[in-house]
Amino acid sequence: MATKAFLLVETAVGRTRDVANTLRDLDGIESVDVVTGPYDIIAVISGDDMSVVGGLVTEKIHTVVGVVRTVTCVAVDA
Repeated sequence: MATKAFLLVETAVGRTRDVANTLRDLDGIESVDVVTGPYDIIAVISGDDMSVVGGLVTEKIHTVVGVVRTVTCVAVDA
């Protein structure tokens, strides 16, 4: 079963647009929106399972220059 998650991203000052553009180019990212509030970006990510989503976050997203912190909110079927 596919796993979907909402990724809340805090970026370094002045890096939001660069980070958003980099995220848009990654496989597994469905959408990227720059937002106001405590986080700078909200992205929707998906993968075949939790390990794929986790790998995307830890190996691809955390290594993007300008990413300060992320919070991953996994969607659950209600």
